[in-house]
Amino acid sequence: MGSDIALANAIGREIIAAGLENRGFIDRATSGFDAYREKVESYTLEYAERETGVPAARIRELAHAYATAPRAMICWTLGITEHHNGVDNVLALVSLALLTGHVGRYGSGLNPLRGQNNVQGGGDMGALPDRLPGFQHVEQDALRAPFDAEWGVAVPPKRGKHLSAMFEAMEHRELTALYVIGENPVQSEADQAKAIRLLSGLDHLVVQDIFLTRTAQLADVVLPAAAAWAETEGTVTNSERRVQRVRKALEPPGEARDDLAIIFELARRLGADWGEPSAKAVWDELRRLSPVHAGMSYARLESQGGLQWPCYDETHPGELFLHSRLWEDPVPGNRAPFVPVDHDPPVDRLDADFPIRLTTGRRLDSYNTGVQSGRYRSPLRRGESLDLSPEDVAGYRLTEGERVRVVSRRGAVETPVRTDPSLRPGLAFMTLHFQDDVATNLLTIDATDPKSGTAEFKATAIRIEKLVAARGG
Repeated sequence: MGSDIALANAIGREIIAAGLENRGFIDRATSGFDAYREKVESYTLEYAERETGVPAARIRELAHAYATAPRAMICWTLGITEHHNGVDNVLALVSLALLTGHVGRYGSGLNPLRGQNNVQGGGDMGALPDRLPGFQHVEQDALRAPFDAEWGVAVPPKRGKHLSAMFEAMEHRELTALYVIGENPVQSEADQAKAIRLLSGLDHLVVQDIFLTRTAQLADVVLPAAAAWAETEGTVTNSERRVQRVRKALEPPGEARDDLAIIFELARRLGADWGEPSAKAVWDELRRLSPVHAGMSYARLESQGGLQWPCYDETHPGELFLHSRLWEDPVPGNRAPFVPVDHDPPVDRLDADFPIRLTTGRRLDSYNTGVQSGRYRSPLRRGESLDLSPEDVAGYRLTEGERVRVVSRRGAVETPVRTDPSLRPGLAFMTLHFQDDVATNLLTIDATDPKSGTAEFKATAIRIEKLVAARGG
């Protein structure tokens, strides 16, 4: 784990060396190719094999197959982004698409597969520290002006903090109050002990959620929310930018309320009367402020089963291929830039004391910290385990189901061993699904990508201790 750039750069070098790059597309639609070619020159197939463990012949085969395919798509998930250089990992993949022209056309492109069903929609709505709705940059005066006029207040002209920066601000007492909506950072942040310490040290913590999470248990105020997928009106946006209507099917139970109703009521009590909460009214406000959503009326969304942004007016069909402009001649707007990046190994280095690389992820039957999925039974669920290769199980003289102590430079947990033939020697796997039983993020490192603020969940250095030996018995 953590050698993605070495692999991507080697694929790029092989494509160029074999003369398989799409020169017509590169010359017309991109910039920075010469710098990229110079950067990847040292990433030979042999070097990539040493860094990644993938045989050079297989890397060459992949490079040729990708470059010569009539259509090709690169999809990735958190295995690419949850690294201290996750943005650079993505840029390395983007360069491969630009190198071959596999972008902006049917059956081709770059597709980050989201971990939740409306992550794309959250970003679209401005849930990013440097963006207004519609991905408009908050530090550009001309883009802020319509929001200033609509809202009757001046939008702060400076970008905010991402989650990791918020925790850093808590550490320095620059952030002393927090309002958490639909998140469980106690059990989802890397370095759980640190997260609990900082959240417990706040002057005021408000949590708005559908469950009393471990984070909510630390809160001064808990606001019970509705389940957005069944108990509220609104929209959801998937990874292909398709906006679809969500319709209320049930009334929220007990004192639970729609997120929108809670926020409107909180605003009223703070002296700002926004009227009656209406999902449609909020959506129409968004359409007035975000040009890429302007043509997406509720009526059109309902009659057409959803539309893809950008959709600039009510005659626009929605853009099927986000980057199709790169195939126009001349290309309207800026060319797509190659951004050369270098391989940078994980921060938590392997050594004699911590010789195993632990990566974390999800299993099919469960969901993130288990707050939602842990409340129903599944025939696939089997609880937490330390998954190891057959070679490592034999090498450590372990047996299936044996409980071991897993130790990192930050903490330790106990968990059963499970053999997984899909793992290579030296690589272990755990999840965050069963935090009440095994707090996996006591092990993980909070080294973060300075560009995105994402922690390096995918590359922790650990050792394995047999419990008899660890307890001196």
